[in-house]
Amino acid sequence: MPNMSTKKHVMPTQDPEVRACNFLEVATGYTLEDAVSEAERCLHCPTKPCVSGCPVHINIPEFIEHVKKQEFEEAYKVISESSSLPAVCGRVCPQESQCECYCIRGKGSMPKKDANGQIVKDENGKPVMEKSEGVAIGRLERFVADYHNANNKEKPVKPAPNGHKVAIIGSGPSGLTCAGDLAKLGFKVTVFEALHVAGGVLVYGIPEFRLPKAIVQKEVDNLKALDVDIETNVVIGKTLTVDELFEEGYEAVYIGSGAGLPKFMNIPGEGLKGVLSANEFLTRINLMKAYKGDVDTPVNHSKRVAVVGGGNVAMDAARSARRLGGDVTIIYRRTKDELPARAEEVEHAMEEGIKFAFLTNPTQINGDENGNVKSITCIKMELGEPDASGRRRPVEVPNSNFDIEVDEVIMSLGTSPNPLIKSTTAGLDTQKWGGIIADEETGLTSREHVYAGGDAVTGAATVILAMGAGKKAAAAIAKDLLGE
Repeated sequence: MPNMSTKKHVMPTQDPEVRACNFLEVATGYTLEDAVSEAERCLHCPTKPCVSGCPVHINIPEFIEHVKKQEFEEAYKVISESSSLPAVCGRVCPQESQCECYCIRGKGSMPKKDANGQIVKDENGKPVMEKSEGVAIGRLERFVADYHNANNKEKPVKPAPNGHKVAIIGSGPSGLTCAGDLAKLGFKVTVFEALHVAGGVLVYGIPEFRLPKAIVQKEVDNLKALDVDIETNVVIGKTLTVDELFEEGYEAVYIGSGAGLPKFMNIPGEGLKGVLSANEFLTRINLMKAYKGDVDTPVNHSKRVAVVGGGNVAMDAARSARRLGGDVTIIYRRTKDELPARAEEVEHAMEEGIKFAFLTNPTQINGDENGNVKSITCIKMELGEPDASGRRRPVEVPNSNFDIEVDEVIMSLGTSPNPLIKSTTAGLDTQKWGGIIADEETGLTSREHVYAGGDAVTGAATVILAMGAGKKAAAAIAKDLLGE
């Protein structure tokens, strides 16, 4: 019997006042009872619209049916057929704009019920209707992955080698996905990572309170169990070039090097001490554990922090600065309705006491006599006509300048691919802004046997879209090298 509740089960979380002072995971996960009850909300539509909204095309109704029957390992097997990183995706993917937004349960309204299960009626005796929410697909995926990781002790089975070698540049979600799919087909895969730890943006860009690093390491260990080699501290374009990889016997190369080059506003004062990119700030905290204090790569524990930007990275930076003891203000030039960050992350930030200065844009950063940040000058904005993105363009309000006193300014304005691979790989075509040009369906670039995908192609996007690109490229590489 389906669970006809209009609302998805609430995700349990740490109390905001407690979590704002620690880096432990905010969401604590569904209980078994929560997961089964939520799974019973699925209508198992014959057309499976949710699958069409998933970039890696997980068979969502099938895995949810197993959850409903408490067959959690079977559910994990279904997810793993399409996704190499279920515990990661269940935490950080924007399901609300992908699989969940296609869910039929979220398309209509149903009679509201009280705590006793009785239909609530208005003064005229008619049922009070409320909008139904889609099934919590991401939360169920997280539950299944966590259950598997906690209870399954079997190691992945190594497939028979097929005699072909492939190099993967970058160990972020795109590279790990491509590596996993190829390894399962018997390819000898080597992943080259520039940093000293594998995981890419999953370890340097996403805070511990959203994605514990032990979970990423578990996924990396699963790849190693499939005989994938991971070489860290190798900067392709400097330590080795793409051409040298071919000389070493690799028959195809997949570039999944991400987009780690930060953007700035080019306003006066950006060279002051206390101005840094969200990329650097989060890398120091996430990868170098700078929040612990006793480390070689420290980070300021500033009292008053301004974060410029409105995406998920801005939320991550602001919430991290809050946990370091800062009074944090997010400066965003549009309104709350236009924030590109996930609604859940914005809600969590507000619960944790982070302030928002909407319709506000910096024009200058001001320093003291020692070259340290002391304030940021901003101007009020109003929304005008829509721009090319379809959002209303922010327009300055004349003579509305004002200062906000801060000790630190964190710029979170997006990133672009590092030009190192482009500049050292002859014949590799790129966009003017640095993204590698690659076929959308195969990932093939202008260089024969060189493929690319994820943020290195699109610019900064989502984990699941990067994974989707890695899957497509793996399929194309296999077809190319195996002739199938």
